[in-house]
Amino acid sequence: MNLLPLVSKLENLNFKSPLLIASLSLLTLAGCGSSSSGSSSSSEGYINLYNVSANSPEIFLTVDEDLEKDEEDEVEITYPGVAYTDSSGIYELDDQEYFYELGWQDEDDDDRDDLTLIFQDKVKIEKEKISFLVVSEDISNPSVINYSIDIVDDEDDDVDDLFNLRVLNMHTKSEGLDVYMSESDETFNEAVLVGSYAYQELSDNKKFDQDEYVFYVTAAGADEVLYESQEISFPYSSQYVISVRPYKGTDETTFVIDKISLSSITSYPDANADASYKVYNAILPHDLIPTYAGSIDFYLDNKDETPEYADVALHTDTVESNVARSDYSVSVTVAGTDDKLLHNHLLSLPENSDKSIFFYLDEEEIDDEDDDKDGEIEITIKSLVVDNSTDESIYDHQIKMINLVDDEDFSAVTFYYVRNNELVDTTPYYRTTSYARASEIDLVNNTYQVYAIATEDSSEVILGIEELVLDEDSKELFLILEEDMTSPSGYRMTFKNQ
Repeated sequence: MNLLPLVSKLENLNFKSPLLIASLSLLTLAGCGSSSSGSSSSSEGYINLYNVSANSPEIFLTVDEDLEKDEEDEVEITYPGVAYTDSSGIYELDDQEYFYELGWQDEDDDDRDDLTLIFQDKVKIEKEKISFLVVSEDISNPSVINYSIDIVDDEDDDVDDLFNLRVLNMHTKSEGLDVYMSESDETFNEAVLVGSYAYQELSDNKKFDQDEYVFYVTAAGADEVLYESQEISFPYSSQYVISVRPYKGTDETTFVIDKISLSSITSYPDANADASYKVYNAILPHDLIPTYAGSIDFYLDNKDETPEYADVALHTDTVESNVARSDYSVSVTVAGTDDKLLHNHLLSLPENSDKSIFFYLDEEEIDDEDDDKDGEIEITIKSLVVDNSTDESIYDHQIKMINLVDDEDFSAVTFYYVRNNELVDTTPYYRTTSYARASEIDLVNNTYQVYAIATEDSSEVILGIEELVLDEDSKELFLILEEDMTSPSGYRMTFKNQ
């Protein structure tokens, strides 16, 4: 039985591959439709890598017949990297024993010889089974478990419109969890218990009617709902593994469901979870707003006269606030006054989202031949909303670049990250970022000289240079480029935690 044609079939049905947020994870493994059980003469099995180590970078899986270098090896494969909360999907292999390695990329390429080894073991690929490798806990000393999952080939599943479900509890702080499910138009009162699961326990397969369901998680034997999903659709006679785990970047009492198909993964955060946000003030003082001296008050939904954040100084950010998931109207005033700088801008905060709002001043010259104000300056206060990274990798880190420099001579800035043995012209790490936009880059731990360079006509102009040191204790960062008349260059680069 070969599942790969079915992968293509499912992808043609518009399966998506959204980035994960993390938590209950569903691995969709296809059934074989109308083929009769046991009729296949195939000798293939499958392997799948699932990464739930919160502080890991991308993990690369290498499968090898023989660890000794041998050009005659029929199988020596390094598969693409698997990020935290992601799954590799299934890969087909002949049924025999292999060595396998897990490593991470600390060089500029992902060749096997350049990967840093994390774990090594043997795996027995068995006919019509999936070796489901789950990497969890601290990546410097990971837990790696090989779960053997049978390929379900029941022709009655198609006839009776059934799907197959297993549950895996990967919530590290749980002393046992109960998982329930109800139909989409029901509540927890009508939910049925799927099962009770200890940490790292994988359940037996169960069959359910193809439909839309809501999942719930409680502590073992308890009635308090700790997690409730959105509606999740199961329209095919497929196999699913639900992995219950904490939501990344939050305290370890939260949960999310990821629905992983043969080639993709979809995340379902807690439908009732809060969201979080913070504010950064990049509004420069200007002659056209004489009452503004560099500090703002921030209001959420204008519910009362008390600002959510008061007296936020220029070039500073606030602490995070947690609020209910919702769409909000936000306003900004000159600190301590009713003078509005910005009013009724949208801030949409889905469940479990984490965002930063950058407020900045945009200056334009009025161009109207029939207007007496032609050539005069007009200013507008604008907002830029950016998703914060909640990754916790100890080996590499995300830098998100925010370009708030508005200059008539250039519309974009290129940020170069230069290591000790490199120059601006030779570094592979750079990103071009347009005005009032964000871009991102992932960097392994090292020391970098960071250059912000703009092109004016044929000349490259250095707007700023800063040193960046990344190590195991570093956080995910913003690099914010702003105008600053107090600086010799007229610009400033600031690093802030996301």
